[in-house]
Amino acid sequence: MTESDWNSSTSENGGTSADYRRILNESARLLRANRPGEAIAVLEPLQADMPDDPDIAINMGGALILQRKWTKAVEILKKAVDASPENVLLWTNLAAAYLGRLETSGPKHQARAIAAYEKALWIDPSTPNVHYHLGLIYKQQGNLSRSSAMFQRALEINPNDRDARYWMEKLSDQMVEREREKKQNRSQHGRGNGRRGANGRPPGLGGEES
Repeated sequence: MTESDWNSSTSENGGTSADYRRILNESARLLRANRPGEAIAVLEPLQADMPDDPDIAINMGGALILQRKWTKAVEILKKAVDASPENVLLWTNLAAAYLGRLETSGPKHQARAIAAYEKALWIDPSTPNVHYHLGLIYKQQGNLSRSSAMFQRALEINPNDRDARYWMEKLSDQMVEREREKKQNRSQHGRGNGRRGANGRPPGLGGEES
């Protein structure tokens, strides 16, 4: 390779690198402005050339998630995470894509999302927002104690997380009320048993002939 060839190659690579960064920044700006369709249009040519690039996949996946195109987002993010398994943001975006809309997600979708979020925490236990999202999933499942623990951990990581604090306090009240109802039911059940004889009939009636 001659010196002129090297300079030309370096110049081309520098231009490509600049375009890469410009496109990523532009797509991020569009996503912050809630314009996912435009972000996808900007990213598609770059993503076609670099399908395994984690940063491109993160932004493309985020845009597809905003459009609720969960399956397509999973496809892109899964391919990228296979190539870059230590990238935390890929795992958190993949979790969001697996989950879809929480209120309508099924057990399988929730299980996949939980596994992806836990993978992110395995890489970085202080990954922002992951414990909060896990708390929401467990709350949806009715696992209040597990949900509360996740919100508590979210607050330990970010004491200013007002949403996590709101849900932790709300769940604490719900768990107190649930425990009160359990005790009340046990008490009523015990009193009911005390009023019956061994054969299940009211005392004094067992064995009486009609």
